[in-house]
Amino acid sequence: MNSKMALMTVASLGIALLAGAVLPFQAAANANVGRALGHPFWGATTSLLISLAVMVPLLVLAKAPMPNFANAFHGPWWLWIGGVLGAIYVASATALIPKLGAGGFLVAVVAGQMVAAVLVDHFGVMGLEPKPINLMRVLGVLLILGGVFLIQGGGAKKQVAAPIPVTSSVSLS
Repeated sequence: MNSKMALMTVASLGIALLAGAVLPFQAAANANVGRALGHPFWGATTSLLISLAVMVPLLVLAKAPMPNFANAFHGPWWLWIGGVLGAIYVASATALIPKLGAGGFLVAVVAGQMVAAVLVDHFGVMGLEPKPINLMRVLGVLLILGGVFLIQGGGAKKQVAAPIPVTSSVSLS
């Protein structure tokens, strides 16, 4: 691998780590918005609407071409499930973060992602090149599943911290 490719790989991994690092904050914010609005689904809906409000100007700034819907409509049915799956994730995070905590929820998410990813790779689902399951991949998934148990406290009674108030008053005088 040449130095330019190595730098691109490191930069891509750094961005992916940063994207992962913001998830606990996103989930906690959505949970608190849901609590303030009276239901977790309102928190999820608010998040998705704000995402839309952010993405549209970014598309304009990036001078992205208009989407080719005709081409996409001729694609496989699963091209369109991303939004549904995203809504399920955001709604689940909004509802479950208060119960599991950010760490508990996200380690379970990562475990679920890895179990599904190994199966998707093995069967070559959604146009991916098949990568057969092997002992190392199974061991990796088992280690991640063990992490779910460890982060959730190994079955021990856990102390739940008091939630951060949704509103607060700050005096500037």
